[in-house]
Amino acid sequence: MAKYSTGSGGGGGSGDACELCGREDTKLQSANVAGAKLQVCSDCAPHDDNASRRGSGHGGGGGGGGGTRDASEPNRKKRAAQNVAKALDANTGDSRRWEEQGTDYEKDRLPYLVKGYGDVVAEARQDAGLTADDLASEVDVDVKQIHAVEEGRAARAGVGGSTVRSLEQVLDVTLVDE
Repeated sequence: MAKYSTGSGGGGGSGDACELCGREDTKLQSANVAGAKLQVCSDCAPHDDNASRRGSGHGGGGGGGGGTRDASEPNRKKRAAQNVAKALDANTGDSRRWEEQGTDYEKDRLPYLVKGYGDVVAEARQDAGLTADDLASEVDVDVKQIHAVEEGRAARAGVGGSTVRSLEQVLDVTLVDE
């Protein structure tokens, strides 16, 4: 049965055993397997997380897999940020908007809303004798935002704080939990 360590095992000395499969081998190498730094034999070297990133099936000697992982950390974060930017720019197809205008996440931040805010808006709208389209015109937003608020999904729909404040004013209700 395989044994795991925190990386304190030796390696390279006679009589050492692979920390993954247990096979005794005199030529062990460092490998990063599922986040654990292990001394492994050549048969277990392909399990090195860093070996798959290098595109090779083998670890390439006792080069210390942990160093390679640390060096790739910024690249992974950069790729993740690029993927998020691509997803956000899927509607426009490019990132020029972000480059030219920058980002301002605090511009129209959605405040904390009271529990059941959607029901409060729907009931107040109906009591006022307004349709969702009427309310959207009055608040000067797309009717989709009114529906999102009434369905309790304002945050997911990207409804801004100014819309919520306008709804409070027009319907004379409290939606912000202060």
